[in-house]
Amino acid sequence: MYSEPEPDTAKRMRGMHATAAAVLDATPIGSREAWGWRGRTLSRPVATASGEGWLRLVSAPADKAGGKLWEGPQEAERRMPPEVPRPRLREWRTWTVGEHGYLAELYDKIAASTVTTHEPILREAPDLDDAWWDSLSTALDAIATVPSDRVAVRQEYLDRAMPQYLGIPVNTTVPAWATAHGDLHWANLTSPTLTVLDWEGWGVAPAGYDAALLYAYSLLVPETAAEVHRRLAHVLATPAGRFAGLVVITELLQTTTRGDGLDLEGPLRTWLSEITG
Repeated sequence: MYSEPEPDTAKRMRGMHATAAAVLDATPIGSREAWGWRGRTLSRPVATASGEGWLRLVSAPADKAGGKLWEGPQEAERRMPPEVPRPRLREWRTWTVGEHGYLAELYDKIAASTVTTHEPILREAPDLDDAWWDSLSTALDAIATVPSDRVAVRQEYLDRAMPQYLGIPVNTTVPAWATAHGDLHWANLTSPTLTVLDWEGWGVAPAGYDAALLYAYSLLVPETAAEVHRRLAHVLATPAGRFAGLVVITELLQTTTRGDGLDLEGPLRTWLSEITG
């Protein structure tokens, strides 16, 4: 989750969230708001005739409102196996107002809280038991086997970006592909009971991508990073997993050039040295 966006965006999103609530016969509960990156999403707990829920509003420029990201949660609802704990999607609506398109999604309410609340990066060690880690490992293994024509990471991107951001000669050919959640970070995972949130971008990626991404977002807390690697060693400690690490390092180093996640740059470069020797 992220901080509240600039006032005009916040006002527009709150107004559209109220519209979505009315259309879906939902009543917001309390004052809690969960914002996405730069106000792209706004979510709130709601009450409905069938029980409490979670109403998520997504916004995009009208000419980009649709496609893979728009349809990801609906496809996940249809295709993800029961071994993957996630909020169930009850209903959704889409509409356009002026320059913006909107998608409203009504989910079952999840009682557990996200491990981090305002950003993907972990900054203090969470208290996670064996059952949580076992559930995560089982979920990632199950996701990897789901057949899909959705794409989370493209070979064409890797061919261009890996040499540019890694700064070393590297074979960019993906050794193995598998289905991935695609955005597995600490603000998309709940505890003490595991739920995997935010299914917009799932699809095919280099095998081990989810585990590598979670490891990267743990690097500022070395004991948790070590635990991620230990628990997911069957993925991360393989040639495919090490390649997935290079992919994640590429992506996150690219984000630092836009001013995001700057404190990860040093640990990412250390990890790069460990992988490449």
